[in-house]
Amino acid sequence: MFEIVSFLVLLVVGYAFGSLAERRHYRSIQKLEIEFNSIPAIASRYPPVDKAYQQQLVVGNVVIASDYFKSFLAGLVNFFGGAVVSYESLLDRARREALLRMKKQARAVGADYVFNIKYETTSVGSGRLASIEVLAYGTALTPSGISIPANPGS
Repeated sequence: MFEIVSFLVLLVVGYAFGSLAERRHYRSIQKLEIEFNSIPAIASRYPPVDKAYQQQLVVGNVVIASDYFKSFLAGLVNFFGGAVVSYESLLDRARREALLRMKKQARAVGADYVFNIKYETTSVGSGRLASIEVLAYGTALTPSGISIPANPGS
C-alpha cells in the first residue's frame, strides 16, 4: 500500500513541478524570441547575393530532461501504442532554445542573419527519465563592406 501511495505522490509532485518548470521555460523562450527576432534564420541552402558576406559557422546546443510525469505518460503510450504527445512540448522547447542559442552566437559575431540552418536531435540517457539533446547550426553572414554590382557583367 505504501508503494502505491508513494508512487501517486511522486506522480502528482512530478506533474506539478514539471508543469511549473515548463511554463517558466516557455516564458523565457518567448522573451528571448522577441529579443532575437531581428536575426532571421533561413533554411535556404543558397546565400543572398545582394552584397558580400563573411561566413561563419554558428551553433546552439541544449539538453532538456523530461519530468517524471511525462516519462510515466510516455511509458503508458508506449505500452498501449499511439503518439507520444507528452514529449511534443519537450521537443518544441528544445528546438526553440537551441535556435535561440545559435542566434545569440550569431549576434555576438555581428551577423545580419543565419542561413542553411539544420537541426540534429538525439536522446540522451536511458531508463525512466531520459533527456533530449538538440543541436541547431547554420552559417552566419556578416557584411564584409564590399558591395556587389547589381549587374556584374556590365
